[in-house]
Amino acid sequence: MAGRFLQHLRVAAVATLTLALVAACGADSYDRSDSGKNAAPAGTAYGPPGTPEGLARGAATDEAADRAAAGEVSTSERPVSTFAVDVDTASYGFARRTLLSGQRPAANTVRPEEFVNSFGQQYREPDGNGFSITADGAHLPQTHRGADDSARLLRVGLQTRGESSESRPDAALTFVVDVSGSMAERGKLDLVQHGLNTLIDQLRPSDSVAVVSYSDRASVLRPMTPVRDREALHDAIDRLKIAGSTNLEAGLRLGYDTARNGFRSGATNRVILLSDGLPNVGTTDAAPLVREIQEAAAKQITLLGVGVGSDYGDKFMEQLADKGDGYVVYVSDQAEADRVFVRQLPATVALRALDAKAQVEFDSNTVLSYRLIGYDDRALSSSDFRNDRVDGGEVGPGHSVTALYALHLRPGAQGHLADVRVRWQDPKTREPSELSQPVRVTAVDEEFGQAVAPLRVDYAAAFLAEVLRGSRYGEDVRLNDLRTIARNSGESQQVRDLDDMIGAAIGLYN
Repeated sequence: MAGRFLQHLRVAAVATLTLALVAACGADSYDRSDSGKNAAPAGTAYGPPGTPEGLARGAATDEAADRAAAGEVSTSERPVSTFAVDVDTASYGFARRTLLSGQRPAANTVRPEEFVNSFGQQYREPDGNGFSITADGAHLPQTHRGADDSARLLRVGLQTRGESSESRPDAALTFVVDVSGSMAERGKLDLVQHGLNTLIDQLRPSDSVAVVSYSDRASVLRPMTPVRDREALHDAIDRLKIAGSTNLEAGLRLGYDTARNGFRSGATNRVILLSDGLPNVGTTDAAPLVREIQEAAAKQITLLGVGVGSDYGDKFMEQLADKGDGYVVYVSDQAEADRVFVRQLPATVALRALDAKAQVEFDSNTVLSYRLIGYDDRALSSSDFRNDRVDGGEVGPGHSVTALYALHLRPGAQGHLADVRVRWQDPKTREPSELSQPVRVTAVDEEFGQAVAPLRVDYAAAFLAEVLRGSRYGEDVRLNDLRTIARNSGESQQVRDLDDMIGAAIGLYN
């Protein structure tokens, strides 16, 4: 067909949108009490040891007060940490593109948990649906400023079972594509079209797709259409043209209307927004759109954001996806898509868990204090954990979720360290399930250099994020040390990418 892109140009880009179809799969460093739900977020990293004994007694020393204000939590006062699971990775991808272009990413776009969750973790998969739980850890490295012998790093990992593309449920997908003037930049609409065209060729004939475009106004280029009619879908994608301003509100509203009209019972129904997230016409505040997305999500239509471009509205896209029972990924170029996503094929559009939440209850007899690194926007009260009306995160087949905690142990600590819990709802029946696993002190006794490679990579990625977002705890590490840790943690392409990022950061921050 005239105007069709050559097939070989599409091969790398398929991974971009196919990952975008993988169903997925913050917070303060502590679990807020019910009365403190609206408190300002605490700090999210790990600082010098200070005076743990004074902190445990609630002593009003300046140093203890500083540490408490920064977010390190005494287990004597608040032993439970609860947060909504999050599988977003856009922050890492956008920061990588920005650094490699010779610029500093904006601090408010850097989220440590998304850096960590961008890396493979090698967790075991569960036998059935739901999650497996992995908990391990180590001493902090000797290069970490102020870390005494009581300091530890705890890695809590959740993993879902993978699924082949043949066994997944059918999908009803509504692509909402930004064709405004800002999408003319190379690596925006061209990348979207390559990926969509190739993806159409990968979907099953029994799947269905609709295509909506928006600029000043929105229009349906193709209503919900069985993928067996591939030529009609390719034609709709090829007709995407740059024009006008960015009325994201109009595009998303029409996209959800189209998804509702084409809703398929028993299938995975999803709206996929492909945009640079920079609305300038209509509603430019995410709040009213979030309310509509929440209503649609209750009808089992989930949202996925695919962000593109060097000029990118990170916060807007994140808010939309978080409130739409979805997640957001960021893609910078076809080479990155090929490296990062092809190995995850065959991708699926199925879900493993809705409204997933994690909870870690520390034993105050062995743990003096703790800090959750990242998840700033995902904090929940302890009572929210079993309140199934409270939103959690969406996780798809073969996805992993990782949370890093920095700890102080009590002198002579041994035995029970913590209990890890995860709770989620079945995507079909909405029935809740819960799993728990105890953790012993011996799980965090490994010397850092002997810890498993993924944990060392996680540390390097998380504290790179602390440096990039200007956290006071970024001062506890040196970028050169983080780069050495990354280089000594494997030779995968993911690790080489992290090495390159830290190298670029060295030139910009040192």
